[in-house]
Amino acid sequence: MNILQAVCTDCLPTTVGESMRGFRWMFLACTLWAGVVSASPPNPVRGAEFQVLSNSMPVRAAEKKVEVIEFFMYHCPACNSLEPALQDWLKKMGDKVEFRRIHLPYYGETDPEARMFLTLEALGMDKEMHARLLITWHVQRKRLRSDQDNLSWAVTHGIDQKTFLDAYNSFSVLSMMKRLPRLVESYGVTSTPTFVIDGRILTQPSMVAEANPKLTNDEVLPAAFQVMEVLVERVAKEKQSKQK
Repeated sequence: MNILQAVCTDCLPTTVGESMRGFRWMFLACTLWAGVVSASPPNPVRGAEFQVLSNSMPVRAAEKKVEVIEFFMYHCPACNSLEPALQDWLKKMGDKVEFRRIHLPYYGETDPEARMFLTLEALGMDKEMHARLLITWHVQRKRLRSDQDNLSWAVTHGIDQKTFLDAYNSFSVLSMMKRLPRLVESYGVTSTPTFVIDGRILTQPSMVAEANPKLTNDEVLPAAFQVMEVLVERVAKEKQSKQK
């Protein structure tokens, strides 16, 4: 099976906040799209390479930038696999986009991975530590599945214990943990990796692969980021038209 044509269901609960045991890969169901539209990465089509959310979400991007959110999880193999291509794409896009991440809460309000991400984000260290965490999970194969695991990892990687715990147990982080499942649901995200552009356009590498079945394994990620680039450009043009 082409791994890039699969949704990372080993890193997803059946619904956000509900745990699912075991690891497996599953093709994304695309019966609503197949045969209905003509797909093409250089000219992505709604209902094929992307979907539009029924309700637009607030964006944080500056007026002249386009917000891009990656919904991910540290333990998601597909998220880890696309990271180098994502970084190359972000460099290419430069100041056109404002990028941020949202960690899906695998175990709901008590998910230790999501809490780790929110803590590092509160400390302004989420970008600095992102690659290190992916290496921990996917190269070293160490599983951070508890609060103690997270604390030990943080101290080992040079974060002051008190500083980490103060943020980890802060009102803001705990409050966000309670809101996170509903937030993810409001974006309509049910698998990782998923990207949401301008708070309203949802796309995934798996969607691009399913809509373009002739793509080879090596062609899927370039095509997925080509789709995202076109969508960003479309949103940017919309913004420019409204400003005139």
